Amino acid sequence: MKLEQIYTGCLAHAAYYLESKGEVAIFDPLREIEPYLNRAAKSNAKIKYVFETHFHADFVSGHLDLAKKTGAKIVFGPTAKPGYEAITAEDNQVFKVGDYSVKVIHTPGHTMESTTYLLIDENGKEHGIISGDTLFIGDVGRPDLAQHVIAELTQEKLAGHLYDSLRNKIMPLSDDLIVYPNHGAGSACGKNMSKETTDTLGHQKLVNYALNPNLTKEEFIKEILTGLTTPPGYFPQNVLMNIKGYESFDTVMKRGTQALSPRAFDAAANETEALVLDTRDAQKFSEGFVPNSINIGIDGNFAPWVGALIPDIKQQILLVTDPGREEEVVTRLARVGYDYCIGYLEGGFDAWKNAGKELDKIERVNAEQLAEKLAKDPKARVFDVRKQSEYLSEHVENVENAPLDFINESMMIFYHLSNAPKRSLAWKDLHSLLNLKECPKFLIQLTPTISNTIFPLPILKI
Repeated sequence: MKLEQIYTGCLAHAAYYLESKGEVAIFDPLREIEPYLNRAAKSNAKIKYVFETHFHADFVSGHLDLAKKTGAKIVFGPTAKPGYEAITAEDNQVFKVGDYSVKVIHTPGHTMESTTYLLIDENGKEHGIISGDTLFIGDVGRPDLAQHVIAELTQEKLAGHLYDSLRNKIMPLSDDLIVYPNHGAGSACGKNMSKETTDTLGHQKLVNYALNPNLTKEEFIKEILTGLTTPPGYFPQNVLMNIKGYESFDTVMKRGTQALSPRAFDAAANETEALVLDTRDAQKFSEGFVPNSINIGIDGNFAPWVGALIPDIKQQILLVTDPGREEEVVTRLARVGYDYCIGYLEGGFDAWKNAGKELDKIERVNAEQLAEKLAKDPKARVFDVRKQSEYLSEHVENVENAPLDFINESMMIFYHLSNAPKRSLAWKDLHSLLNLKECPKFLIQLTPTISNTIFPLPILKI
């Protein structure tokens, strides 16, 4: 069977390309669709269907743009109600792609419309399942995301549906089928995913805790819900974009890749509510940056950190990037629904500096320097911004935990502790917040896992 997995590491995401007799089906495409168009063109094949396993939360799918540019039909599973033209398939419905067949298996649980697609070759032999977020390698899809969009779909209800789907629809399938999931290790859509991105269903029946045949439904629900962390705040917003529709990727790119001179960039920053996002390396950023900008390094898990740290996906954004990486940054932002980049600093930070514009710096300290500072000022507050589990495992004495992925909530607490007037806190408030005379001086402890994310607050200047 001619099936290719197209894997994007920074999102731990897998799309699939299926081709037979000049016809192509794409499963769960990312926002930028050129790789799929180019792959089909390489084989002189036509994209006939775009199959979606569910309304995704962790990324914005490219199904709408693919359908518009190729004439392909969008297919969702039963119960899906998209706000645009699409086929809502019936359970067990079969679609033909050349000599291959794609059979719809409705597997609610991760979401109510979640669907697994059974792939059948030209000889009628079942080859594998594209399982979306129903079944991962080593895990299953978390059932707590839909309740953030539809309140009555509680995590307990969905976990119960997932139990039934796995027992009644997936586990009876042949052991030699290959499982093709939507995500691998690093995705927030599960809690225990393997680094492997495919496996046989038979092996998963042996090693995947969620496929333990001895678990009762009550035991399964308890097991599946234990240890789930709070999902990133942008997840519900991405779901709604995937349900209702969105601007074309071409429009987003055109708007985001407008080159701005230092003067024009400065004017845009002052005249709009735009957030200045600097995607350079953390060390370069600390040595000099545009005042009031924040730093999330492009190398690494960029999109998930943006999603966790910038609450509003409609936030206007001005970019400072390494020269030549502007399109990459706009693309990776659009993957998770941040469509409102309004331009980038032409020539990068060097152009800003050479224009004689105001700049700021952050002092970075090592462990010995931190110890010296604390010895001189024992009342200085130190915040450890690692995950709570890391903090509880081991941390510097007398430090407070403020996990980076919930920094907005943490800053609200610290703001209140500063005896300043209570009010809602947005990103634009952070600088003024920590310049308040009443606000105690503090330090932030960074670890290698998140050291490419820096908030340019006067936190290390003591």
